[in-house]
Amino acid sequence: MLRLAPILAIAVLLGPVAFGILATVLPAFGFLPSLQGTEFTTRHFVELFEYPGLIRSVVLSLTTGLVTTGIAFAIVFVFVSGWYGSRTFARVQHIISPLLSVPHAAAAFGLAFLIAPSGFLFRLASPELTGSARPPDLLILNDPMGLTMIAGLVAKEIPFILLVCLAALPQTTARRSGQIAQAIGYGRMSGFAFTTWPLVYRQIRLAVFAVIAYATSVVDVAVILGPSSPPVLSVRLTQWMSDPDISLRFMASAGALLQLAITVTAILIWILAERVVGWYAKRLYLTGRRMSGDAWARWTGLVTVQAVAVIIFLGLGILALWSVAGFWAFPDNLPRGFTLSNWTRVLPSLSSSLSTTLTVGLVATLLAVVLTLACLEREARTHRTGGSRALWFLYLPLIVPQVSFVFGLQIFFLGIGADASWGALVFVHLVFVLPYVFLSLSDPWRAWDKRYASIAHGLGASPNRTFWNVRFPMLLKPALVASAVGFAVSVGQYLPTVLIGAGRWPTVTTEAVALASGGNRRIIGVFAFVQLLLPFIGFAMATLVPSYLFRNRNDMKATA
Repeated sequence: MLRLAPILAIAVLLGPVAFGILATVLPAFGFLPSLQGTEFTTRHFVELFEYPGLIRSVVLSLTTGLVTTGIAFAIVFVFVSGWYGSRTFARVQHIISPLLSVPHAAAAFGLAFLIAPSGFLFRLASPELTGSARPPDLLILNDPMGLTMIAGLVAKEIPFILLVCLAALPQTTARRSGQIAQAIGYGRMSGFAFTTWPLVYRQIRLAVFAVIAYATSVVDVAVILGPSSPPVLSVRLTQWMSDPDISLRFMASAGALLQLAITVTAILIWILAERVVGWYAKRLYLTGRRMSGDAWARWTGLVTVQAVAVIIFLGLGILALWSVAGFWAFPDNLPRGFTLSNWTRVLPSLSSSLSTTLTVGLVATLLAVVLTLACLEREARTHRTGGSRALWFLYLPLIVPQVSFVFGLQIFFLGIGADASWGALVFVHLVFVLPYVFLSLSDPWRAWDKRYASIAHGLGASPNRTFWNVRFPMLLKPALVASAVGFAVSVGQYLPTVLIGAGRWPTVTTEAVALASGGNRRIIGVFAFVQLLLPFIGFAMATLVPSYLFRNRNDMKATA
């Protein structure tokens, strides 16, 4: 059975992307028999490019994706190169790590409640600093340049890029190389950049591409924080695919291919920037300059990362406050009263969406964990890994924009009669959960001391018994943490749930984003807080369960 695991994993990762893109290409060129499209044509591309405001949407998608990735990447580089190996770095790492589990939509709502003209920061400053007891007339949210959207995406991508770097750094000689570089006069940052960063970047490159793909095609954050007239291309495409006029499916499919081209263009621009920066870094290295005066850059990186963490945590706190707020007039700093009526009012719709969120998330996560364990156990028994090809398969659903193949999957499921089914929704969530579960669990699984297995085999234990009685119990906590990561990913899925679920399987995330245009902060606060709470419960369980199971085994506590 273990021999089938890698094949199943590749099928889950590659199959939906391939079928989805194929089912997007055919309608884009006019072929969709179920909608009377029986002839190939380029007419829908002509209609697409004639659509008002399309070029503006394309430019917004491309620029916001590249700027978001560039800023987040630069901040992480400055922080890691300036502080890696220090106690400060370890403290900040523990503060930033929980932010990875925060869904993008919840973080976006928190930022919106914080910086909106009637948000918490303006309440603190009014009327003493602003001179007015009314919210200022400023277009902060949904600004036409997408600056607020970029800020929200940067705040969420910094923890992701940082944690990917943390996984790559132990595979380098960062501390020793840094000490040698500083001993011959290089500054802390320049020494790290010349000796260690190329090795780190080689390992995180696909993750950076995934950030580019997400930022250029994001939907939920764009709906909450992004421009609206016109919106980014991904939001337009979602609107067309959800429109009652089914003839728009053809133009939406053409637009999905355009979205894929935008993401590919952004990645190619990034690769070109890699070459330019690499060429400049080489010339800079050959000049022999030591660049030891980097204190200002190091402190800037530290302050920026800490500020991002504070902003996200403060925004999440404001979400929780709004969920129980009574009357809260501007410019009052706090509500004049607290009530649970907000929760009781939305309890019927909340219970339905919460049930879907839990069942879909738990089943998709369970399937992903079982498939991951099977692949890793086969790898351990055969002593063979997939190498770089396996990484490409893992990152494929993350690098290809969701918009570009989920549209096709919707048409595919419609064609086989499985549209809007619970099983189809679980399967699509599995496509996005599996890469995160595998990436989270593979490093601790491979780092496990194989001498334990040798001892078990020497005592006569079979490979299966060794797995269940030795390896799995010792690696239970990493498995549960990977499960929590996968569940958090499932909770945050918006576009696959909207399109594949077709509105019949609402989740906490889809309901929260749908409420974004309504402006009722109390109801939004309830849904966004629940969306935030679910991953937190998952990570709490990942910590508490091993502690309880191994409470009488001191050595297992340390291992777990």
